[in-house]
Amino acid sequence: MKYLLLFLILPMLLLSFAGDRTRYFPGVVEYPEEIPSKENLWVFILAGQSNMAGRGLVEPQDTIPNPRVLTINEEEEIIIAKSPLHFYEPVRTGLDLGHRFGNVMTEHLPDSISVLIVPTAVGGTPISLWIEDHDFRGVRLLTNFQEMTKLAGSVGTIKAVLWHQGESDSNEEGITHYKKRINELFSKFREFAGDNELPILVGELGLHDKNAENRGRINQIIHDYTASDPWSAVVPTTDLAHVGDSTHFNSESLRTMGERYAETYLQHFIAK
Repeated sequence: MKYLLLFLILPMLLLSFAGDRTRYFPGVVEYPEEIPSKENLWVFILAGQSNMAGRGLVEPQDTIPNPRVLTINEEEEIIIAKSPLHFYEPVRTGLDLGHRFGNVMTEHLPDSISVLIVPTAVGGTPISLWIEDHDFRGVRLLTNFQEMTKLAGSVGTIKAVLWHQGESDSNEEGITHYKKRINELFSKFREFAGDNELPILVGELGLHDKNAENRGRINQIIHDYTASDPWSAVVPTTDLAHVGDSTHFNSESLRTMGERYAETYLQHFIAK
């Protein structure tokens, strides 16, 4: 009997969860009255795996439009940004850090400057899949990054890549090769952008679970990399909270991450 009840109740619970996840997703797409000139539209590309793609719960504050914060949708249209920004994983899509990042950036930039947030992150992707341009969950990772970068670069000025990834590499094989792979991938990003000094902001992994030691080893590689590359910087995240699965940052933490990515960019690169 208990298995029959579980069989009957589980679908309702899943539907309820899905409804909570999408409850505040925006129902209206808004377009900018005009697209700023290329030099006044600053482009920031979001890349990595699930914590950049976003698994937080979208709330009303995350969908308030800012006419100076734009994004690119699935139809490759430039629209006013409202969370969620990523669209590659419809059943997993949630709040990411991009909207908050854009809002903080516009608070510190001249009124003439708008920002274009470009989503390319896909959950569950080891860095090797990016380098090898695998098709993962229907997205050819490096090709998609290249195409979105080209599209964004045709209308704006590419200013930085925001990278958060490494949970899938927090094992002996991944850790062994992570230094070489992160160098190789970031070189490709800069090649696609046509800028050998393109800033890349790298978020630390959360240290929430039994794999914290290995994630800490990835973080050390990240710190070592940025210490050797003046056009990169680490974004601290190890003090932030997860949704309860010991892996994915919750909504409050993702907003904080957006603020920290913006503050890191402004501190390290705005004067360069």
